[in-house]
Amino acid sequence: MAGEAALDGKVVVVTGAGRGIGREIALLAAAEGAKVVVNDLGGAADGDGASAAPAEMSVVDFELVVKVHLLGSFYVSHAAARLFREQGSGAFVHFTSTSGLIGNFGQANYAAAKLGIVGLSKSIALDMARFGVRSNCVSPFAWSRLIGTIPTQTEAEKARVQRLQAMGPEKIAPLSVFLLADAAKDVTGQIFAVRMNEIFLMGQSRPLRSVHRSEGWTCRSLAEHAMPALKGSFYPLDRSADIFSWDAV
Repeated sequence: MAGEAALDGKVVVVTGAGRGIGREIALLAAAEGAKVVVNDLGGAADGDGASAAPAEMSVVDFELVVKVHLLGSFYVSHAAARLFREQGSGAFVHFTSTSGLIGNFGQANYAAAKLGIVGLSKSIALDMARFGVRSNCVSPFAWSRLIGTIPTQTEAEKARVQRLQAMGPEKIAPLSVFLLADAAKDVTGQIFAVRMNEIFLMGQSRPLRSVHRSEGWTCRSLAEHAMPALKGSFYPLDRSADIFSWDAV
Protein backbone atom coordinates (compact mmCIF):
# COMPACT_ATOMS: atom_id res chain seq x y z
CA MET A 1 0.00 0.00 0.00
CA ALA A 2 1.38 3.40 -0.97
CA GLY A 3 2.69 5.36 1.98
CA GLU A 4 2.69 2.38 4.35
CA ALA A 5 5.68 2.21 6.66
CA ALA A 6 8.08 -0.57 5.63
CA LEU A 7 8.41 -2.08 9.11
CA ASP A 8 4.93 -1.62 10.58
CA GLY A 9 4.24 -4.20 13.27
CA LYS A 10 7.80 -5.50 13.37
CA VAL A 11 10.29 -5.65 16.24
CA VAL A 12 13.91 -4.87 15.31
CA VAL A 13 16.92 -5.52 17.54
CA VAL A 14 19.92 -3.36 16.60
CA THR A 15 23.22 -4.28 18.22
CA GLY A 16 25.71 -1.46 18.60
CA ALA A 17 22.86 1.00 18.23
CA GLY A 18 24.23 3.69 20.53
CA ARG A 19 26.21 5.45 17.83
CA GLY A 20 27.41 5.36 14.23
CA ILE A 21 25.81 3.00 11.74
CA GLY A 22 23.75 1.18 14.38
CA ARG A 23 22.23 4.45 15.60
CA GLU A 24 21.20 5.46 12.07
CA ILE A 25 19.61 2.05 11.45
CA ALA A 26 17.72 2.20 14.75
CA LEU A 27 16.39 5.69 13.98
CA LEU A 28 15.30 4.78 10.45
CA ALA A 29 13.73 1.50 11.56
CA ALA A 30 11.70 3.40 14.15
CA ALA A 31 10.67 5.97 11.53
CA GLU A 32 9.49 3.07 9.35
CA GLY A 33 7.16 1.86 12.09
CA ALA A 34 9.25 -0.74 13.92
CA LYS A 35 9.52 -1.21 17.66
CA VAL A 36 13.29 -0.94 18.12
CA VAL A 37 15.39 -2.59 20.80
CA VAL A 38 18.60 -0.57 21.19
CA ASN A 39 21.47 -2.76 22.38
CA ASP A 40 24.90 -1.21 22.93
CA LEU A 41 27.40 -2.14 25.60
CA GLY A 42 29.54 0.88 24.90
CA GLY A 43 32.74 -1.13 24.82
CA ALA A 44 36.03 -0.31 23.14
CA ALA A 45 36.80 -1.33 19.57
CA ASP A 46 38.32 -4.61 20.79
CA GLY A 47 35.23 -5.36 22.88
CA ASP A 48 36.99 -4.76 26.18
CA GLY A 49 35.28 -2.82 28.97
CA ALA A 50 32.14 -0.73 28.85
CA SER A 51 31.71 3.01 28.70
CA ALA A 52 28.94 5.48 28.11
CA ALA A 53 31.30 7.53 25.94
CA PRO A 54 33.30 6.53 22.85
CA ALA A 55 36.48 4.73 23.89
CA GLU A 56 39.97 5.65 22.67
CA MET A 57 41.50 3.24 20.23
CA SER A 58 43.72 0.60 22.03
CA VAL A 59 45.79 -2.43 21.02
CA VAL A 60 43.34 -4.84 19.41
CA ASP A 61 43.77 -8.42 20.47
CA PHE A 62 42.93 -11.09 17.91
CA GLU A 63 40.85 -13.24 20.21
CA LEU A 64 38.82 -10.34 21.58
CA VAL A 65 37.97 -9.05 18.11
CA VAL A 66 36.85 -12.50 16.95
CA LYS A 67 34.75 -12.91 20.10
CA VAL A 68 33.05 -9.53 19.71
CA HIS A 69 32.32 -9.68 15.99
CA LEU A 70 31.99 -13.35 15.05
CA LEU A 71 30.87 -14.90 18.32
CA GLY A 72 28.74 -11.84 19.10
CA SER A 73 26.93 -12.28 15.78
CA PHE A 74 26.43 -15.96 16.52
CA TYR A 75 25.05 -15.43 20.04
CA VAL A 76 22.47 -12.88 18.88
CA SER A 77 21.55 -15.02 15.87
CA HIS A 78 21.22 -18.13 18.02
CA ALA A 79 18.82 -16.40 20.37
CA ALA A 80 16.75 -14.87 17.57
CA ALA A 81 16.66 -18.06 15.48
CA ARG A 82 14.53 -19.90 18.02
CA LEU A 83 11.88 -17.18 17.97
CA PHE A 84 12.02 -16.86 14.19
CA ARG A 85 11.52 -20.59 13.79
CA GLU A 86 8.50 -20.57 16.09
CA GLN A 87 6.82 -17.65 14.33
CA GLY A 88 7.74 -18.84 10.83
CA SER A 89 9.40 -15.60 9.74
CA GLY A 90 12.30 -13.29 10.46
CA ALA A 91 15.25 -11.53 8.87
CA PHE A 92 18.91 -11.09 9.79
CA VAL A 93 21.18 -8.34 8.52
CA HIS A 94 24.79 -9.10 9.43
CA PHE A 95 27.63 -6.65 9.02
CA THR A 96 30.79 -7.73 7.26
CA SER A 97 33.69 -5.69 5.85
CA THR A 98 35.82 -5.44 2.74
CA SER A 99 38.72 -6.03 5.13
CA GLY A 100 37.56 -9.65 5.04
CA LEU A 101 35.90 -9.78 1.60
CA ILE A 102 38.93 -8.25 -0.18
CA GLY A 103 41.69 -7.44 2.32
CA ASN A 104 43.51 -4.65 4.15
CA PHE A 105 46.88 -4.26 5.80
CA GLY A 106 47.09 -4.66 9.56
CA GLN A 107 43.61 -6.12 10.13
CA ALA A 108 44.07 -9.89 10.31
CA ASN A 109 41.85 -10.13 13.40
CA TYR A 110 39.05 -7.95 12.04
CA ALA A 111 39.25 -9.53 8.57
CA ALA A 112 39.02 -13.05 9.96
CA ALA A 113 36.03 -12.19 12.13
CA LYS A 114 34.18 -10.32 9.40
CA LEU A 115 34.70 -13.02 6.78
CA GLY A 116 33.52 -15.58 9.34
CA ILE A 117 30.28 -13.60 9.62
CA VAL A 118 29.73 -14.12 5.88
CA GLY A 119 29.88 -17.88 6.38
CA LEU A 120 27.56 -17.65 9.36
CA SER A 121 25.02 -15.56 7.46
CA LYS A 122 25.02 -17.85 4.43
CA SER A 123 24.57 -20.90 6.65
CA ILE A 124 21.61 -19.26 8.38
CA ALA A 125 20.09 -18.40 4.99
CA LEU A 126 20.41 -22.01 3.86
CA ASP A 127 19.33 -23.71 7.07
CA MET A 128 16.42 -21.45 7.95
CA ALA A 129 14.88 -20.82 4.53
CA ARG A 130 12.33 -23.56 5.22
CA PHE A 131 11.13 -21.57 8.23
CA GLY A 132 10.61 -18.40 6.21
CA VAL A 133 13.77 -16.77 7.59
CA ARG A 134 16.17 -14.68 5.51
CA SER A 135 19.78 -13.65 6.15
CA ASN A 136 21.98 -11.17 4.27
CA CYS A 137 25.26 -9.32 4.80
CA VAL A 138 26.04 -5.63 4.40
CA SER A 139 29.59 -4.33 4.02
CA PRO A 140 29.49 -0.61 4.87
CA PHE A 141 31.84 2.12 3.74
CA ALA A 142 31.48 4.58 6.61
CA TRP A 143 33.72 5.94 9.31
CA SER A 144 33.79 3.89 12.48
CA ARG A 145 36.13 3.09 15.34
CA LEU A 146 37.15 -0.14 13.60
CA ILE A 147 37.97 1.62 10.34
CA GLY A 148 40.23 3.75 12.53
CA THR A 149 42.48 0.71 13.07
CA ILE A 150 43.61 0.72 9.40
CA PRO A 151 47.32 1.76 9.33
CA THR A 152 48.00 5.20 7.87
CA GLN A 153 51.74 5.13 7.24
CA THR A 154 51.76 6.45 3.67
CA GLU A 155 50.24 9.57 2.18
CA ALA A 156 47.90 7.43 0.04
CA GLU A 157 46.68 5.56 3.12
CA LYS A 158 46.14 8.83 4.99
CA ALA A 159 44.16 10.25 2.06
CA ARG A 160 42.03 7.11 1.89
CA VAL A 161 41.17 7.25 5.58
CA GLN A 162 40.32 10.95 5.24
CA ARG A 163 37.85 10.06 2.47
CA LEU A 164 36.32 7.40 4.70
CA GLN A 165 35.95 9.92 7.51
CA ALA A 166 33.70 11.97 5.24
CA MET A 167 31.34 9.02 4.69
CA GLY A 168 28.51 9.21 7.18
CA PRO A 169 26.60 6.23 8.60
CA GLU A 170 23.27 7.62 7.40
CA LYS A 171 24.00 6.24 3.91
CA ILE A 172 24.11 2.67 5.26
CA ALA A 173 20.73 2.66 7.00
CA PRO A 174 18.27 2.56 4.03
CA LEU A 175 19.50 -0.74 2.56
CA SER A 176 19.87 -2.28 6.02
CA VAL A 177 16.30 -1.39 6.96
CA PHE A 178 14.96 -2.45 3.55
CA LEU A 179 16.46 -5.93 3.97
CA LEU A 180 14.33 -6.33 7.11
CA ALA A 181 11.11 -5.40 5.34
CA ASP A 182 8.56 -7.67 3.64
CA ALA A 183 9.44 -5.98 0.35
CA ALA A 184 12.77 -7.86 0.52
CA LYS A 185 11.11 -11.27 0.93
CA ASP A 186 12.99 -12.69 -2.08
CA VAL A 187 16.42 -11.40 -1.02
CA THR A 188 18.47 -13.85 1.06
CA GLY A 189 21.99 -15.26 1.16
CA GLN A 190 23.47 -12.16 -0.49
CA ILE A 191 26.36 -9.81 0.30
CA PHE A 192 25.95 -6.11 -0.41
CA ALA A 193 28.43 -3.26 -0.10
CA VAL A 194 27.25 0.33 0.40
CA ARG A 195 29.50 3.30 -0.34
CA MET A 196 27.77 6.67 -0.13
CA ASN A 197 25.08 6.45 -2.87
CA GLU A 198 26.53 3.30 -4.47
CA ILE A 199 25.24 -0.21 -3.77
CA PHE A 200 27.27 -3.23 -4.88
CA LEU A 201 26.27 -6.88 -5.03
CA MET A 202 29.45 -8.67 -3.97
CA GLY A 203 30.68 -11.94 -5.41
CA GLN A 204 30.82 -15.23 -3.54
CA SER A 205 33.37 -18.02 -3.93
CA ARG A 206 32.84 -20.18 -7.00
CA PRO A 207 35.27 -22.34 -9.05
CA LEU A 208 37.26 -20.24 -11.53
CA ARG A 209 39.29 -22.84 -13.40
CA SER A 210 40.19 -26.51 -13.07
CA VAL A 211 42.96 -28.90 -14.09
CA HIS A 212 42.82 -32.69 -14.35
CA ARG A 213 45.23 -35.61 -14.59
CA SER A 214 43.77 -39.11 -14.87
CA GLU A 215 46.70 -40.61 -12.97
CA GLY A 216 46.41 -38.15 -10.09
CA TRP A 217 48.84 -35.51 -8.89
CA THR A 218 52.35 -35.46 -7.46
CA CYS A 219 54.30 -32.53 -6.08
CA ARG A 220 56.28 -32.45 -9.34
CA SER A 221 53.27 -32.50 -11.65
CA LEU A 222 51.57 -29.87 -9.49
CA ALA A 223 54.62 -27.62 -9.97
CA GLU A 224 55.01 -28.35 -13.67
CA HIS A 225 51.37 -28.53 -14.75
CA ALA A 226 48.73 -27.50 -12.21
CA MET A 227 50.15 -24.24 -10.91
CA PRO A 228 51.23 -22.86 -14.32
CA ALA A 229 47.79 -23.70 -15.73
CA LEU A 230 45.96 -22.08 -12.84
CA LYS A 231 48.27 -19.10 -12.31
CA GLY A 232 46.55 -16.94 -14.90
CA SER A 233 43.42 -17.02 -12.76
CA PHE A 234 45.14 -16.32 -9.42
CA TYR A 235 43.83 -13.37 -7.44
CA PRO A 236 46.45 -10.67 -6.83
CA LEU A 237 47.06 -9.42 -3.30
CA ASP A 238 44.50 -6.66 -3.67
CA ARG A 239 43.33 -4.47 -0.85
CA SER A 240 39.93 -2.85 -0.59
CA ALA A 241 41.37 0.44 -1.88
CA ASP A 242 42.71 -1.28 -5.02
CA ILE A 243 39.27 -2.59 -5.96
CA PHE A 244 37.28 0.52 -4.94
CA SER A 245 39.79 2.87 -6.52
CA TRP A 246 37.45 5.71 -7.55
CA ASP A 247 35.95 8.41 -5.38
CA ALA A 248 32.58 7.62 -3.83
CA VAL A 249 29.54 9.02 -5.61
